[in-house]
Amino acid sequence: MSGRLRASIVVIGDEILSGHVRDANSGWLAERLQAHGVPLDRVATVPDDEAAIGEHLDLELARSRPRVLLTSGGIGSTPDDRTLPAIASFLGRALMPEPSLDAAVTQRLDERAAAGRALDPAHAAALRSMALVPEGASLIGAGGFSSAVAVDLAGGSDATEGATIVVLPGIPGELQRITREAVEPELLAGRGQPVHTEELTHPFPESLLTPTLARLTEQHPGLHVGSYPGSEVVVRLSGPREEVTAAMDEVRAAVAALAAEPQAREQAASWAAYWEHGP
Repeated sequence: MSGRLRASIVVIGDEILSGHVRDANSGWLAERLQAHGVPLDRVATVPDDEAAIGEHLDLELARSRPRVLLTSGGIGSTPDDRTLPAIASFLGRALMPEPSLDAAVTQRLDERAAAGRALDPAHAAALRSMALVPEGASLIGAGGFSSAVAVDLAGGSDATEGATIVVLPGIPGELQRITREAVEPELLAGRGQPVHTEELTHPFPESLLTPTLARLTEQHPGLHVGSYPGSEVVVRLSGPREEVTAAMDEVRAAVAALAAEPQAREQAASWAAYWEHGP
């Protein structure tokens, strides 16, 4: 095994960019990557266009390696499903039938014919196209349509300078099942450095804690410090456990000090009213 794995996500689909469908996949994948301690560097959303897909493949694969690049969407049998052809074109590889996928298509066609519902040649050809993958690609998972298509570059994500493109469906339920059953155990498990995270909520305007959080950021460069406003502000610290624990103790002390100040309590009341009624 090589160094710490990093990840990118490319979400593919005109329907996402048009607002007709909300992306439910990138956030879920980000959570799973976080659970394995694999840093996610970027999420990009691109149209069903080969040039656009290739452009973002190039951008993400140029980032530090080893890397896994997860794509979602654009792998059906309709003309707008351009992910696999775009990857093949980007890599300069031919599209070839993958045996397991081709067998799954054949089984589906045979079952329909046996039931007296045979597809016409054009429809059958469209379905058969779903078995085409970039030359050299493999499947991750049980085989057939229950798998993810994986394309290794420079030895794959196990190699220091390698990367693996993982092609996942856009349907959230299918993407999640394949990721849990195949991608996580085969590509992610044991490759990251799980990060310790602690949260604290407080009722004060978030600017009142800015000096404390700024100081913690300077004192602990390896600590991720986040503040997220709402009716109650969430402070989230992530990093090595000992640093997070010590830093969160300082945040708690700062919040306790604010709670003891009458002026800060008045500001908390104004903050709550703002979120309840608006400006």
